[in-house]
Amino acid sequence: MYEKLTAFPEDFLWGGATAANQLEGAYLEGGKGLTTVDLIPIGDHRLNIALGNLDSYKPKEGEFYPSHEAIDFYHRYKEDIALFAEMGFKCFRLSIAWARIFPNGDDAEPNDAGLKFYDDVFDELLKHNIEPVVTICHFDVPVHLVEIYGGWKNRKMIGFFEKYAKTLFIRYKGKVKYWMTFNEINMLLHLPYIGAGIVLQEGEDKQQVLYQAAHHELIASGLAVKACHEIIPGAQIGCMLAAGTVYPYSPNPEDVWKAMEEDRNSFFFIDIQSKGAYPGYTKRFFRENGIQIEMKPEDADILMQNTVDFIGFSYYASRCTSTDPEILKNSTEGNVFGSVKNPYLQVSEWGWGIDPKGLRITCNQLHDRYGKPLFIVENGLGATDVLLENDTVDDDYRIKYLNSHFAEMAEAIQDGVEILGYTSWGPIDLVSAGSGEMKKRYGYIYVDRNNDGTGSLRRVRKSSFHWYKDVIANNGAQYF
Repeated sequence: MYEKLTAFPEDFLWGGATAANQLEGAYLEGGKGLTTVDLIPIGDHRLNIALGNLDSYKPKEGEFYPSHEAIDFYHRYKEDIALFAEMGFKCFRLSIAWARIFPNGDDAEPNDAGLKFYDDVFDELLKHNIEPVVTICHFDVPVHLVEIYGGWKNRKMIGFFEKYAKTLFIRYKGKVKYWMTFNEINMLLHLPYIGAGIVLQEGEDKQQVLYQAAHHELIASGLAVKACHEIIPGAQIGCMLAAGTVYPYSPNPEDVWKAMEEDRNSFFFIDIQSKGAYPGYTKRFFRENGIQIEMKPEDADILMQNTVDFIGFSYYASRCTSTDPEILKNSTEGNVFGSVKNPYLQVSEWGWGIDPKGLRITCNQLHDRYGKPLFIVENGLGATDVLLENDTVDDDYRIKYLNSHFAEMAEAIQDGVEILGYTSWGPIDLVSAGSGEMKKRYGYIYVDRNNDGTGSLRRVRKSSFHWYKDVIANNGAQYF
């Protein structure tokens, strides 16, 4: 007899997700060193630096760097965590700024002031019964490692990262149970400076450089998984994918194959982190493109013996592709990845396709492929919110977006997909990773800050704040 599920799992982790470089600010306080994201300005040069086409080793006059102050979580974390607790958060995803712990990345000893800051943040979260979910590296490589070693081009980065990860596990083993190694690891291929601290030099073979760097990150991830399991028995450590299934524009087999290939460009990373070996399609791609990955004899065992416990992923939009040059002209945006405009979808203010069903499809696709628990660690709607005279923000459009995605998440659970939790992106307004803007807001909490850095930084509850509070209090029962 068919038995319909009636609720999200009792221990489902509702919460929100952030990154150190987008909310902390205090970019050189407490002994912190410079990171790559500290050197990506808002404005004309942002994309070229993020792509690795321009070097950026120190702040330049005349540029504005949004991450330097961000929303000042560094000084306001108690206030912000109290607001998360008021919403009923079960967990809070945050990242640790590598350069707060090792200012240069290759330091002999960690920076105690940086370690203490995260101790204090974790203690505050745990005081409110909020489980920390920690990303070890979220797009912020210490700049010293880029300037001296070339970032993740260099195999020495593996040792620096392993030392950093072990330092975190030892220090926070009594406070953090959920970890992820690299945020959106597949972004390395699309935004090399953000994803891996890579500045591409004239004459370099871009594909060779990027896939060699990917190998280094994958080995480092495997060694972090090994260390986590050894140092914190019972902890769970996952990978993290910028996800969103790719649809063929038509049933033309060529379009279907191209969609599969575009999916595989990202799945390759997670196939290795979850299954423990390079897939055959990647080996063929390397052969046909003259890519030769330098590996050490122990690398294969590191990958095979240290696979992740769960698959973390971001989902903002599905994508669509075609082999027809005319159709390809009609493209739209979507979390860095370009996409043919899907005629069946509405788009956000920033041109991203709004596809709740795509979340269910992506969940099933990842579950079928890996057979491991999933964790939806980013999802949300960026919009230009307006603070009204009555000191609120009527963001019903955000509620509508999230409501439709929660309904499809519930359907995925009915399908048999195991989902550990859901952390919406930017539960409090923060700096956009893509554009550096503040006006592209995701939060349930409005922050009075503008693109040029002006504003009081005052926090204000939006309509969605109260709505999400009710969803969590009911454990999403309305969706079953």
